Amino acid sequence: MSIVLHTSKSDKVVDGVLYVFLTLFSIATLFPLYYVFIVSITPFSEVLRNGGFIIWPSEFTFTAYKEIFSSRTIPDALKITVFITVIGTFLNLAVTSLLAYPMSKSHIPGRNFILLALVFTMLFSGGLIPTYLVIRGIGLYNTVWAMIIPGMVSTFNLLIMKTYFQNLPSELEDAAKVDGCGDLATLFRIILPLSMPIMATLGLFYGVTHWNEYFKGIMYITDRSLVPIQVVLRNMIQSANVSQELATTNTLELAQLPPETVKMATVVVATLPILIVYPFLQKYFIKGMMIGAIKG
Repeated sequence: MSIVLHTSKSDKVVDGVLYVFLTLFSIATLFPLYYVFIVSITPFSEVLRNGGFIIWPSEFTFTAYKEIFSSRTIPDALKITVFITVIGTFLNLAVTSLLAYPMSKSHIPGRNFILLALVFTMLFSGGLIPTYLVIRGIGLYNTVWAMIIPGMVSTFNLLIMKTYFQNLPSELEDAAKVDGCGDLATLFRIILPLSMPIMATLGLFYGVTHWNEYFKGIMYITDRSLVPIQVVLRNMIQSANVSQELATTNTLELAQLPPETVKMATVVVATLPILIVYPFLQKYFIKGMMIGAIKG
């Protein structure tokens, strides 16, 4: 027996309206990214001839990309950003999982008090000045670790991971203990291999945060060789002298390039890596956000 579902005319109209709305919304979202890229590879004279608005250039030029990568600033800033993203995300996941696992056990002494203290940090913080004084006092000022260690654990991400651990079958841990596994062995051999979806979700949360980090770079870093790419981009946008910000050896050729073209190229360089990674892990965002609504 086959069941035929008939779609009414009103349903078709609603579906059509939704498709049109989603299409227009997608265009409105993607067009700024497309425009930034097109301007970065278009001769600025052509951009001016078209009144600053261009859809498809008649000529392409990658001079801006050549110049920003020939400088020391952009490659060094990218290395710093990649370092704090990779190492920071790894440490975030390690510390978060080590803290979330015992917090998922209701029999742990003092568990409720520790959870209350963790949730308290979501509502109140020590403040900017005390945090700055602590960073200087413990010797993290003007080091890359100032952009990693202060945000080692996000309470929001910790609660999501704790909930995920709670939803895993307790029989797996009982079987592991029968086989002689301790708590750490159970975590690393049983729990974490089964928790790859939540690890990918929170890894993406932490990674995007580290990649977009600029506030800590402004507050705690004064050495220009240690600033992340987002700080360089911010300084370029606010500065009228792009060649000075890039500190390139070929200042004459860079000076002949319009500052707006160089800034657009830097925006593309700063956003392209995370845009490439995000589509492959996008599904984990939805799964990770739904986990917290299953069980508190």
